[in-house]
Amino acid sequence: MHDDRTLVEARLKRVLDERIRPAVYPESVPLDVAVWHAPGEPVPVAEGIAASVEPIEAGARWGAPWGTSWFRVTGTVPRAWAGRTVEALLDLGFDENMPGFQCEGLVYRPDGTPVKGLNPRNQWVRIGAPVEGGEEVRLHVEAASNPVILDYHPFLPTQLGDKETAGSEPQYRLERMDLAVFDETVWQLVVDLEVLGELMAELPLESARRWDLLRAVERALDALDLQDVGGTAAAARERLSDVLSTPAAPSAHRISAVGHAHIDSAWLWPLRETVRKVARTTSNMTALLEDEPDFVFAMSQAQQWAWVKEHRPEVWARVKKAVADGRFVPAGGMWVESDTNMPGSEAMARQFVHGKRFFLDEFGVENDEAWLPDTFGFAAGLPQIIKAAGSKWLLTQKISWSQTNKFPHHTFQWEGIDGTRIFTHFPPVDTYNCSMKGSEIAHAAANFKDKGVARHSLAPTGWGDGGGGTTREMVAKAARLRDLEGSATVVWETPGEFFTKAAAEYPNAPVWVGELYLELHRATLTSQAGTKQGNRRSEHLLREAELWAATAAVRTGLPYPYEALDRIWKTVLLHQFHDILPGSSIAWVHREARATYRRVAEELDGIIDVAQRALAGEGATDLVFNSAPHGRDGVPAGGARTPRIEGVAALAPRVQGGYVLDNGLLRVEIDGRGLVVSAYDLTADRETIAPGTAANLLQLHPDFPNMWDAWDVDEFYRNTVTDLVGTDEITPGEDGVSVRIVRSFGASRVTQVLSLAAGEPRLGIDTEVDWHETEKFLKLAFPLDVHAERYASETQFGHFHRPTHTNTSWEAAKFEACNHRFVHIEEPGWGVALVNDSTYGHDVTRTVRDTDGGTTTTVRVSLLRAPRFPDPETDQGVHRFRHALVPGAGIGDAVREGWRINLPERRVSGAHEVAPLVSVEQDAVVVTAVKLADDGTGDVVVRFHESRGGRTRATLTPGFEVATVTVTDLLERPLADATEPGRDGDRITVPLRPFELVTLRLRRA
Repeated sequence: MHDDRTLVEARLKRVLDERIRPAVYPESVPLDVAVWHAPGEPVPVAEGIAASVEPIEAGARWGAPWGTSWFRVTGTVPRAWAGRTVEALLDLGFDENMPGFQCEGLVYRPDGTPVKGLNPRNQWVRIGAPVEGGEEVRLHVEAASNPVILDYHPFLPTQLGDKETAGSEPQYRLERMDLAVFDETVWQLVVDLEVLGELMAELPLESARRWDLLRAVERALDALDLQDVGGTAAAARERLSDVLSTPAAPSAHRISAVGHAHIDSAWLWPLRETVRKVARTTSNMTALLEDEPDFVFAMSQAQQWAWVKEHRPEVWARVKKAVADGRFVPAGGMWVESDTNMPGSEAMARQFVHGKRFFLDEFGVENDEAWLPDTFGFAAGLPQIIKAAGSKWLLTQKISWSQTNKFPHHTFQWEGIDGTRIFTHFPPVDTYNCSMKGSEIAHAAANFKDKGVARHSLAPTGWGDGGGGTTREMVAKAARLRDLEGSATVVWETPGEFFTKAAAEYPNAPVWVGELYLELHRATLTSQAGTKQGNRRSEHLLREAELWAATAAVRTGLPYPYEALDRIWKTVLLHQFHDILPGSSIAWVHREARATYRRVAEELDGIIDVAQRALAGEGATDLVFNSAPHGRDGVPAGGARTPRIEGVAALAPRVQGGYVLDNGLLRVEIDGRGLVVSAYDLTADRETIAPGTAANLLQLHPDFPNMWDAWDVDEFYRNTVTDLVGTDEITPGEDGVSVRIVRSFGASRVTQVLSLAAGEPRLGIDTEVDWHETEKFLKLAFPLDVHAERYASETQFGHFHRPTHTNTSWEAAKFEACNHRFVHIEEPGWGVALVNDSTYGHDVTRTVRDTDGGTTTTVRVSLLRAPRFPDPETDQGVHRFRHALVPGAGIGDAVREGWRINLPERRVSGAHEVAPLVSVEQDAVVVTAVKLADDGTGDVVVRFHESRGGRTRATLTPGFEVATVTVTDLLERPLADATEPGRDGDRITVPLRPFELVTLRLRRA
């Protein structure tokens, strides 16, 4: 037989494009359109509907960047259309390749009832099925003229990312605004042919099934009269019925489709626009659920649900009904789909506390899964947090974006730093925006790494990033793929149904230990320093506010600020979303974030001040309140008293030029360039800085990645470096015992103050950068005379070790990594800690010296970047950083110093000392939260963990009479299988595994 395959395939494409798809709407009449352009920010629905409008014609330009236009569309259904299905086609100027990334709309009836959302892949509104003819049509469209930021030539700098710089040029041209007859038979034929054509393209050429499909398609096209598509579509469909009804092979891969609309809580649009994106998407999905009985839709991010409840009550009513029906599924159990690398221990825990509690309170739904499809890597402390929140599964697909190494599993057990394992699934479809295309389904089946031992995978199905969700076309394709020869099978299921099946079929899934590192988007650990500093500061202020407010409530009866703390936590958690905290959003988002963090700090400082003054009483005694989990200067953790400071620090000129700082424990030599050429540990009698090198070295790199400017730093940035060794000034500091160094480079200026604390082997480094560079990367380097094959970085509730070498491609790919408050490097018996108050990115490298054969291990802190997309002014301006180098530090010292630099002392004049509300005897045990229970009972909640990676027994002594002690989950609910803590008088004892996290609820007597 002659091979005419390409001829038939080309025929199918042209006939679909030029004859069949246009025949879906065979008749149409134009609607009358009028518009009101809201003058500022979005207005309430009632105001938009009632506004005075002016006529506008198709083809007219509309929509200033970030504007809102209210279109009123009116018309009459022709009587000749009686008995037929009629839809309104409302094209605001869409580009079908950009769902979620350009203009969008939400359609309302005149009474303010929402109908559905409009986006480039969803432009229709059902008027009637069937109509009687003569019906009057009146619809109102709230249209958002969101500008296109990520265009066909991506990553170009643009001023459109902030309404303050975007201008007023109209962004869109109004296109088709019609009433049209919808021919469902033709539409079904389109879906039939798309499914078969896409499946055909994925099958091997030698496959008999491929040729069966080809011949069936050919027969269908032969049956179609191209001048009467509507009249012959049924006959064409009949020719396809046999090949569409042939069942899949028993061994076919099984896909659980979950309706999905990944909505970035902010990214290339501001937070206020996400509120409307969520309303549009949920309106569409509730409508689709009513039309499609098999369809299931899942939505994560409790914050987005809360927005609908607060801002769109008319949409919320529909959502609540759909949830009650069991097919609109709250997913993920987190406040937002946050970054998981940078949030601190308590913040990561509170993501689950507030997310799960919202779904429990509103719907009685307990989430078993964490749902993080787009987060940029996963910290090794996360499994324990997921389990402590009462969840047991994790879904993400982002690791498929890694550039270097292919992850070996799609379904596996993920083990965290404490040994907790979480059943984890990476959808092999490799997207969270699956559209049910044949290529996607075939890729999922072929790509699945666990063949032979597992058969199930999940496909998040629907347009996402900017929302939109699942379409009726996707549902129709899934129906045909439910049991179709040559394809994986597809069934709509909830996340819980999928995970239950997947876990049951794969009881001995392989184990991956440690972080899930994304080999991409590494620069998100540094971009937008102001946002990152606001996050770090807010996390620690919240700790202080809870600690002192709880202490004051128990000791003095001061009312505990439940509402304020709840609201502030949710604000901070929102800003940990995976495009806000990582610094990858437009300028508008980060401008607002910085302002929000300032308001948060002001309010929390007020809460702290009121509580501390209530505790201290009226008096003139100088008290220091210690919010850290370790005692310092004689002040106990969680207490207040007059500090005892021992020892002195001295400053002297250096013979070779520069200065020497000495406090009897550490002697630091600073040369005439302002570089640290010696940091001598006098107690251990050993040098910290590698021979022939200098620390506190600022290094400047060019930084122009191949893609994703704010997200990526590519390894080739290291090929070129400028050491900033020139100085404008080097003088004693104002206190006479520190050194001030000023440098200029490019258009920027750096001022540093180096100091030694009295009685502590700690070199403080305060850095102020007035930054005005473009596409540059600023690092701060510390070459250390330490031989270490691995180093420790703090993560949630512990620390994680990474190699210092690059033996394998997996290790080499981690050329930029995340730490929280510290990085620690050690040889047996002696180590060095580098602690910080607000930076996350770093790199660690090692070399062997030719001179003495020793090893130099260099730690470099990432300070600032200057990408131009999506924010062309990223990080321009003044930034302040605090670091400290701690020679001779063990891991416990690193933990302590990390807390110290992030929780500076607060001085209050008062009448008396303040005893801790809860004391812990073991230094290895770190208390991360002391607070009152969220339910308002007045119970005291204490959360703590083992911090050094060893076993210990925590001994807690409450500073109040305790009636009962209960081990709880993160939501402060009793844990049924927990070992009961020991009681010995006032003392409570709890055995701890390495890095184990425990939450205790103490009921006051």
